[in-house]
Amino acid sequence: MGDYTIQISTKLIDQLARDDEKVKRKARKPKPKKKATVERHEEPQDSAPKEFPSEPKTSSPAPAPGWPLQPPPMFLPVTPAPPPPPATMPEVEAIRSILKESEAVLEKLDKQEAGARQELSKRAKELHDKEFKLPYQNPMPCTEERAGCLECYKSNAKDPLKCAEAVRRFEACARMAVKNAPTKAD
Repeated sequence: MGDYTIQISTKLIDQLARDDEKVKRKARKPKPKKKATVERHEEPQDSAPKEFPSEPKTSSPAPAPGWPLQPPPMFLPVTPAPPPPPATMPEVEAIRSILKESEAVLEKLDKQEAGARQELSKRAKELHDKEFKLPYQNPMPCTEERAGCLECYKSNAKDPLKCAEAVRRFEACARMAVKNAPTKAD
C-alpha cells in the first residue's frame, strides 16, 4: 500500500494539551444559493493575514501540567575533532632524527641517480656513434665529373646530345675508380 505521513501542528498539540478547556465549534449558517458559475469565480478576501499551521507561533503558551517544558533547540557550531594527545618529547625527537637521516639518504640517492643517468646517456651515445660509424670513409669518386655532367644536362635540356663529351669523361672516371678500388674479401 502507500506510505503516509502525518504532520501535527503546534496548534493541535496545544489543543490536546488543554484538557480542561474544550474547543467550541461555531455552528455553520447555511449560505444562500447563488449561481454556481459566479460563486466559483469570486474568492473571499480576508483582511487578516493567513496563518499556516506548519509555522510556529511567536508567543509561547503556558505548558499544560502534564507536559514537560522543553527548551528551544540550541544550535552549536561545527567544531573539528580534537587533536590527538601529544607524544612524549623523547619519542618526538627520535622520530625527527630518523626523519632527518632519511631525508639525507634520499638526497644522496637522488644525486647518485642523476650522476648514473648522465653516465648512462653518455655511454649510450658513444656506443650508438661507434655502431653506426663507418670503419673508413672514402669520398665518392668522380664527384667533379658527375657535377659537370648534371650541369650540362640542366643547361641543354632540349638538346642532350651536346653533353656526350661530359658523359664520356664521367664514364671513364667511374671505370678507373672501380678498377682501383680495393676488393672486399668476405
